[in-house]
Amino acid sequence: QVQPVESGGGSVQAGGSRRLSCAASGNYYIAWFRQAPGKEREGVASISSGGDYKFYADSVKGRFTISRDNEKTPVYLQMNSLKPEDTAIYYCAAAQWWPPSWVRPENYNYWGQGTQVTVSS
Repeated sequence: QVQPVESGGGSVQAGGSRRLSCAASGNYYIAWFRQAPGKEREGVASISSGGDYKFYADSVKGRFTISRDNEKTPVYLQMNSLKPEDTAIYYCAAAQWWPPSWVRPENYNYWGQGTQVTVSS
């Protein structure tokens, strides 16, 4: 088992950057999700255990980058050109197997507590 732990949340002005970290070592497929008030949890980006395969939601392509060196190092989410609509609680999730659909929350076994990101205009 693994207990993902997120860090790096906070407040930032629109156009700024923020880097989130997820400590979840082991052979797990990792994804970042976010949930804004009144909205469903949304897949943001995901990465395979070795870091070779990465996927992004259309809403963050070109602005966010997910990365990891290997299965023993943290997973990072570098967020650039932030917009007010990026405001949400960001969660790190881990799956023991390659998920059939990386954007579906039910495909992940373990979840972190979340970290708040607030983007002001």
